[in-house]
Amino acid sequence: MYVRGVGPRWAEMLSAKGIQTAEDLLYHLPFRYEDRQHPRSLDELQPGEMASVIAEVRGAILMRSRKMPIFELTLGQGRLALKCLWFNATYLDGKFNAGQTVAVYGKVEASRSTSNFKMIQPQFEVLPDSSDDAETRLLEVGRITPVYESLGGSRLASRWQRKVIFNLLESSRGCVPECLPESMLARLNLMDREAALREVHFPPEGTPPALLQSWATPAHRRLIFEELFFLALGSELKRRRLRERAGIAFATSDKVREAIREVLPFHPTAAQKRTLGEIVSDMRAPSPMRRLLQGDVGSGKTIVALQAMLVAIENGYQAALMAPTEILATQHFLAARKLLERSSRRYRIVLLTGSLDSDRKRLNRGLINRGEAQLIIGTHALIEEKVEFDRLGLVVVDEQHRFGVVQRFRMMKKPNQAEPDMLVMTATPIPRTLALSLYGDLDVSVLDELPPGRTPIVTRRVPDERADEVWDFVRKQVKLGRQAYVVYPVIEGPADDQPELDFPDELAESMAQSNEKHAALPSKTLRKGKTSGLFPKVDPGAAGAKSGLKSAVAMHEKLRKGPLAGLRIGLMHGRLDADEKEIIMRQFQRGEIHVLVATTVIEVGVDVPNATVMVVEHAERFGLAQLHQLRGRVGRGAAKSYCILMTGQRVSEVGEKRLNALVQTQDGFELAELDLSMRGPGEFFGTRQSGMPGFRVADLLRDRELLELAKVEAERFVDPTTCDGTEAERARVWARLKDAWQRRYGLVEAG
Repeated sequence: MYVRGVGPRWAEMLSAKGIQTAEDLLYHLPFRYEDRQHPRSLDELQPGEMASVIAEVRGAILMRSRKMPIFELTLGQGRLALKCLWFNATYLDGKFNAGQTVAVYGKVEASRSTSNFKMIQPQFEVLPDSSDDAETRLLEVGRITPVYESLGGSRLASRWQRKVIFNLLESSRGCVPECLPESMLARLNLMDREAALREVHFPPEGTPPALLQSWATPAHRRLIFEELFFLALGSELKRRRLRERAGIAFATSDKVREAIREVLPFHPTAAQKRTLGEIVSDMRAPSPMRRLLQGDVGSGKTIVALQAMLVAIENGYQAALMAPTEILATQHFLAARKLLERSSRRYRIVLLTGSLDSDRKRLNRGLINRGEAQLIIGTHALIEEKVEFDRLGLVVVDEQHRFGVVQRFRMMKKPNQAEPDMLVMTATPIPRTLALSLYGDLDVSVLDELPPGRTPIVTRRVPDERADEVWDFVRKQVKLGRQAYVVYPVIEGPADDQPELDFPDELAESMAQSNEKHAALPSKTLRKGKTSGLFPKVDPGAAGAKSGLKSAVAMHEKLRKGPLAGLRIGLMHGRLDADEKEIIMRQFQRGEIHVLVATTVIEVGVDVPNATVMVVEHAERFGLAQLHQLRGRVGRGAAKSYCILMTGQRVSEVGEKRLNALVQTQDGFELAELDLSMRGPGEFFGTRQSGMPGFRVADLLRDRELLELAKVEAERFVDPTTCDGTEAERARVWARLKDAWQRRYGLVEAG
């Protein structure tokens, strides 16, 4: 479709931003709105509020300093003035002329200079004057004005987008096809699609600004529901089609139940019984199981998965467990072998990882192929072409391997064999909102109860200045026969070369707070004492100095020679080869290493019951989920355990929230909700790298209720007995699901 104002050059630039069609442009919605009907006058402003102001340019200057250039713009209304400041904004020099009318939007702050108020880094736009065309003035003055994110330089800025989208809506009047059934719109009290697009871009007079800024107008609600409905519909369709495929109907006889009882090391919790019941119910069905098992750190996911694998094995099938690392795969192998030794049956377990020598790999592949190995545990080596299963019945995989792995295992079954069941495990508590979107095609089981014998972990915050107390505490724990972890954010070198570090994006916030002092310590800390200076910062030129962070390699040496001298100290990080990691981990598990200095390579799955202390340096630089996972490495035995979060001198406001939350609660699901609210869905536990769809309109945190509604409506639509709409309307829904959503996300297999 031809769009007025968009030539080949601009079309190419838009395509690079993911806008390839006229529809894509219409769904590129304003990210905020300015009330230019009733802008605030300077005498109405109050410090601390967000406000939109239209005023005249009185002066502009670029001030240069040693730290950074600062651009200052002075706006005026009568005798009152507003000062606007932008940092590192040399591009603004020469952009403003005296007498121009400018709209600014930002946080109002009191000013100690000659102006009454100031704004730091406000959004701004030069308003049209008499030299601009009537259409430009119509769209920008005297109305609620949409403000768009720039699509590339000044040419594709907000003003250009307003004109192009306005013209597109005018030329498409009466021609925007509806994609939802009329009966559904009426039942849910939703606007039609074309009206919603018009009002969301150009809100009618009288629309409450608060509803616009929170995306809660009827127009926003309609478009948000539409996006979430098609996501839920695609997931529901995949679930239905999966149920139509041939799976394995496992039997759960007395023989199977007895096999499970023989290997249980403790009486299962109510949550473990419930989740196992859900899994086994799926396994009994003749269609392939696709289930997500999620639970907090230490909730016993592995023992539940092992019981499910025994169901498959006792039915004459093979079970495979794929772990993300060789350390974890080996640990699963040793733990499973120890548990299965309790059984009167003779189970054969094999380990298959990349670091095994070629003879052992060949031997184990032969055992797998001939069906002599019943339980197979390994890494990605399990899905290599040379591996052929005899009768694969159940696959258990770690969450981060879910995408693509299911298909690989399906391909590995022999001809005419039924499709294996799939159980996806995750140690990351996922809020229901994310689970519905990221795992909408999986059934979900939740382990929300810890097994007996797990002691609460005491969590404390301590500033760097009190490091001597921390190391003294570690020494005392070792003297009592315990062990400790000390975790650093980087291996060595600058922070931008550290793939293991989950840095939260708080650069702007930390800049704004650069002059603030460290917040006072909470009352719950280790014993009081004077700073001894025993724990100095990294020397200039030492590893990690460029980033200002202590590194694992450098601090391993400092601790070994200084505060922890005389103790046996190991070093573990991601750049060691698999054999080195395994040797070090085995030494730590056997108690031959007192203190393990490490990076987040030990974040998941490492199980050393004798380890009672987790020290995390630069704790403010880690994500909340990472800190919670690290804390879960201790508290695995009967002895009281501790997590000590050491922080630098400056902690951002968001960092304070994270650390305080960790001190106050050990509930992983509560922390996950907080993490989602602070970081947003796109970065939540790396979901952007794990297949998280990028929404155009919806926001999973803000729109939870609409997501729940969309899921219900998708289930209703797929069911022929409750489906909305005429035959033609239903055909349009399926066509949109296939064309628009498959093109954009590749999530569904409609048609």
